[in-house]
Amino acid sequence: MRTVSSEIMSILTIHKESFITTATIRRPDAMNAVNFELMDRLEALLDQLEKDDEIRLFVLTGSEGSFISGGDLREFHQIKDAEGAKSMTLRMLQLLNRIKNLPFWTLAALNGDAYGGGWEMMLSFDFRVARDDVNIGFTQGKFYLPPAWGGITNLIEVAGREQALYWLASNRVISSGEALTHGLIQDVFQSDQFDKKLEELKKELIRNDRTFIDYLKRKDPKSPSDEIDPFSHFWESDEHLKRVDRFLNRKK
Repeated sequence: MRTVSSEIMSILTIHKESFITTATIRRPDAMNAVNFELMDRLEALLDQLEKDDEIRLFVLTGSEGSFISGGDLREFHQIKDAEGAKSMTLRMLQLLNRIKNLPFWTLAALNGDAYGGGWEMMLSFDFRVARDDVNIGFTQGKFYLPPAWGGITNLIEVAGREQALYWLASNRVISSGEALTHGLIQDVFQSDQFDKKLEELKKELIRNDRTFIDYLKRKDPKSPSDEIDPFSHFWESDEHLKRVDRFLNRKK
């Protein structure tokens, strides 16, 4: 079992414990907006995560009451041509695709608001949870920009075409409760219980090993019968037998 450790990487804090790596974005002056330095740090972190055979959960969160406010307009506005914008966008798409393809659970923990590219980033994670006072803003249109980090595709897949386009067309800002209703997030925690509930969820998500996690993430059955063989292999595993014995022999 690995020991708990933390590493401060200027604008990104990396906290490691048994089976879990948590990254916290720390750009309070920019409401945790994504800039090139943060992209560098996240890419370096992914280099490590992709080589880690023990990790079962990667968590991304923000600091100072904000999740991610989108792309850093002050920095990205220095890009004046389409080729430059395309290069930045391709880089972000590659980064988010790497997160999507990690062979373990990924969790976006919205401890604060997510605007623009912030909600695009969160949709690249397996699961999303939020505080009850969080807002999610589909506000790129205010700057005469559509989403570019996979947001349109992912949002339509999650919420449906009409709902997704309505939010984008109206630059809508929705509550965490509305986001939960439409499947953008999987759970809402009361603000004063957020840290406690998040810790409880993290423990549940690492209960099973990488073999189990990877099977659930990658499985795309064509029919219910496709699930029979894998189920049977898990059934005869030592881990299953041990857990059932423990359950049957528990104290009454």
